[in-house]
Amino acid sequence: MDFARPEYLVTTEWLAEHLDSPDVRVLDVTAKLTDRFENLAEEECYRPGHIPGSLFFDVASGNGVLSNQSADLPWMWPTVTEVDAALRAVAVGSDTKVVIVARTPREGIDSGTMWCTRAWWTLHQSGVDCAILWGGIERWEAEGRPLTDEPSSVPLTASTTPVTVTKSGCATKADVLAAAQGNHAEGAAAPACLVDALPADSFDGTGMSYGPRSGHIAGAINVPFRSLIDTETAGFVDATTMHAHLNRAGLLDERDVITYCGGAIAATVDAFALALFGKTNVAVYDGSLMEWTADPELPMNNPSATD
Repeated sequence: MDFARPEYLVTTEWLAEHLDSPDVRVLDVTAKLTDRFENLAEEECYRPGHIPGSLFFDVASGNGVLSNQSADLPWMWPTVTEVDAALRAVAVGSDTKVVIVARTPREGIDSGTMWCTRAWWTLHQSGVDCAILWGGIERWEAEGRPLTDEPSSVPLTASTTPVTVTKSGCATKADVLAAAQGNHAEGAAAPACLVDALPADSFDGTGMSYGPRSGHIAGAINVPFRSLIDTETAGFVDATTMHAHLNRAGLLDERDVITYCGGAIAATVDAFALALFGKTNVAVYDGSLMEWTADPELPMNNPSATD
């Protein structure tokens, strides 16, 4: 089986062949976060060695370049103006092919995979032609391909950015509540399917929680993002395995899907996997459990709780 949209991924071979193309922009979204959501990756990971010509693109810090700078929570959906400024800063225009790369300095929140998919999801929804480097910087380096500590300069191009920032890729708390209550969105044949992308122990309330309440949003199903990858360095499982996981969960039918996690990062892995199979009626809940668990009126299930 093949992916329906293989162009959303590129190999190290493809990138090596196109690295010097003026129309290709390599954006490094590596994350190494502190407890305050400050990103140390530029200093500790990117500068010591990066793919030649790649530009550091900080989407991971709490006020990252693809986040709403005025929001109370980190990583909330950006405005058109914010995305436009971020793209202009790295000279991405309507004719640019963006390749998103990362490494994984530590497992968990620093996963290169989920920061790549988070950047891809927001840029794709903004009309940018973008793809993720399969295997990340680790695969590039393991194959003996060059890294450099030389600074990369932003190309002096005068192209127009293609920003649209459609809200179709972003779900709100109201959208999620409607799905949890079994209500249909306008024009939908059935309520959206809520998908929790966190590990099973978080879903059942015995693992890590992302706010004052543990468990999962009422009515959600669990498709852990790690079931869709074979490493945390943007190495995905093969198309047949991924299709089986998604199909078993009933996510490849006509029903709308809303994915979520703790802060709308891991959720984009599930959303990206669905996009690889051509599914377009998918949204990511940007507030995720950070927002949802803080409101005691919003329904949650915690299978581990005792009366």
